[in-house]
Amino acid sequence: MDFGLMFFAGTDRPDATDRYALVREATRFADAHGFRAVWTPERHFHAFGGLFPNPSVLGAALASQTTTAQIRAGSVIAPLHDPIRIAEEWSIVDNLSNGRVAISFGSGWHADDFVFHPDHYADRQARLYRDIDTVTRLWRGETVARTNGAGQTIDVRIHPRPVQPELPVWVTSSGHVDTFVSAGRIGANLLTHLIGQSIETLAEKIRRYRESRAANGFDPASGRVTVMLHTFIGDDLQEVERLVKAPFCEYLRGAVGLETRAAAAGGAISGGHRIEQHAVPDAAMQDLTEVTFARYFHTASLLGTFDTGRAMVCRLEECDVDEVACLIDFGPPDDLVLASLHGLDRLRAACDANARTSAASATLRDFTSALS
Repeated sequence: MDFGLMFFAGTDRPDATDRYALVREATRFADAHGFRAVWTPERHFHAFGGLFPNPSVLGAALASQTTTAQIRAGSVIAPLHDPIRIAEEWSIVDNLSNGRVAISFGSGWHADDFVFHPDHYADRQARLYRDIDTVTRLWRGETVARTNGAGQTIDVRIHPRPVQPELPVWVTSSGHVDTFVSAGRIGANLLTHLIGQSIETLAEKIRRYRESRAANGFDPASGRVTVMLHTFIGDDLQEVERLVKAPFCEYLRGAVGLETRAAAAGGAISGGHRIEQHAVPDAAMQDLTEVTFARYFHTASLLGTFDTGRAMVCRLEECDVDEVACLIDFGPPDDLVLASLHGLDRLRAACDANARTSAASATLRDFTSALS
């Protein structure tokens, strides 16, 4: 199992003197300790996720202070942008990082985000896959035809040329099985989470994803499935619960506020669902956050200790997950989050050692079988 860090703060931290201090310090730690990647999202016009309106800009900053960790967008909302511009921006980051970028693409869901291109909202799913195709073709050095200011059709090729010959691509899914299948169909990797889906249902969707890869001529095993989990590793389970419960519940309230605004905008909420806009009474909100926190803490996160974290990773491995994207900036104080990374690194190292032992055992079995 590979580990990366993910950022998606629930506030734009208006009182902070350095809003990106945690992102920088945690990224330096990840890079120095063998974490596979750091992920930054794209979010607009709301305090929830408001630190992250452009992952390529932040990715360029992180590229300059890292040497090994992959710089990943989780996600670029493709229908909000011209795909040529996506390819140009990320080619710069690929050069700054010496070939360490990857992009998870999403279709978007919040109608307000589409002020950039209101006409793209209705067919955003179809645009997503067209835009992925355009970005990857430009990345390889191909051209796309466009009309210039004089009305002429010209062939456009991006500069600078990327370092990587192929762009590593993920597709972000909020849990709809059709997205799993579509990601497999184009041979992309997959980024998802356990919001609104259990590990058991996730396992079935991953099976469908790998079947789709195979049916479309791609190696089913080489597709990487990454699962985002809220993460805080400490020494004592009760103490971890005490430290994370209040900030996590506040984080949930921010997420509900974002969903409520999406409903008010007249479009879908995350996952493509539609709900009626209505105010949630304070007592009901308290009950909702309490119940949701209990579910995440016990069954759907890396909030806990080395032992509970290892048990969760084992469950994910059993359902064919390849990577965990550890969301760490959900609200605990920065110093506690940074201190918790040492426990997370211990978990990462233990899982890495287990993987190497399993791989060596499999190789030995194959060699012994070949001799017999």
